[in-house]
Amino acid sequence: MQVKAYGTKSATSPLEPMQIERRDLRGNDVKIEILYCGICHSDLHSARNDWKGSAYPLVPGHEIVGRVTEVGNQVKGFKLGDTVAVGCMVDSCQVCSACKQNMEEYCEEDATFTYNSPDAVLGGRTFGGYSSHIVVREEFVLKVPSSLDIKKVAPLVCAGITTYTPLRHWKVQKGSKVAVIGLGGLGHMAVKLAVAMGAEVTVITTSASKAKAAKDLGAYQTLVSTDPESMKKFRNYFNLTIDTIPVAHDLSPYIPLLHVDGTHVIVGAIDQMPGFHSGLLIDGRKSIAASLIGGIKPTQELLDFCGVHKIHPEVEMIKVAEINEAYERLLKGDVHYRFVIDMATL
Repeated sequence: MQVKAYGTKSATSPLEPMQIERRDLRGNDVKIEILYCGICHSDLHSARNDWKGSAYPLVPGHEIVGRVTEVGNQVKGFKLGDTVAVGCMVDSCQVCSACKQNMEEYCEEDATFTYNSPDAVLGGRTFGGYSSHIVVREEFVLKVPSSLDIKKVAPLVCAGITTYTPLRHWKVQKGSKVAVIGLGGLGHMAVKLAVAMGAEVTVITTSASKAKAAKDLGAYQTLVSTDPESMKKFRNYFNLTIDTIPVAHDLSPYIPLLHVDGTHVIVGAIDQMPGFHSGLLIDGRKSIAASLIGGIKPTQELLDFCGVHKIHPEVEMIKVAEINEAYERLLKGDVHYRFVIDMATL
């Protein structure tokens, strides 16, 4: 079936209206009318082929919130009218060791991502959430708690789960000392989630002007990374540092901040990171790790956690026709903290 969408025909073309094909429902499929779709930095990278793997035409969008309009005859967990979400994945093999451990993002047969991924059903590539409807197998559809504002939910299934996963994996709890490096779309979610888990949260930024914003989000304090004396005061202090900086940067200033057995987690796909001396890790048995998004079960856990604690991303609502402008603003860091598209404007 043909549906309306907004996408790009090349790495240098603006995004524009287009028609795309969605598959007819199979027995285990759910058809969703998309109400809201968040804009992720990955959308921009993919649209402009920054990672050299984009196929065109390309329709971005993997932060999707919508309403169920049709279900296949084998679907048991959803019904017409349900408010649901779809994140970064729409399929995986479901049988490998990673999938069986609820880590579909690490599927050994390769997960099918929501857009620009090989489409095993229709052929070609998958198309994302900048569209009027999407069809997804039941196992990859998420339930949105009624306590959440659906206009703000979309970034939770990408920015939210990307930061929730390391916080949970490294067992952040009351009394944990967590530093969040960078205060953008990912960073602001990391602050909110870690605070709700009971951690003492410090925002590390290059700008002292971010202190008020960090405090408003619940952070205990702000550390300016360009102030050497302040950085020295926090040596051997943090159990976990969540690094959300989206571009190549030197890790050397941050590793000394870790306590013994502390971990520095990178949550961005960054090319050509500068090297550093291994002595920074040896002194304290410290670790550098990286983390992708999260599986379907943890993402549902995140949504439920946010429902209980009334946690929402900070968003700016835009119309579909403003996507290209939003991309330019995203490049400049001119958003607090996530764009969400009102798909009724498509």
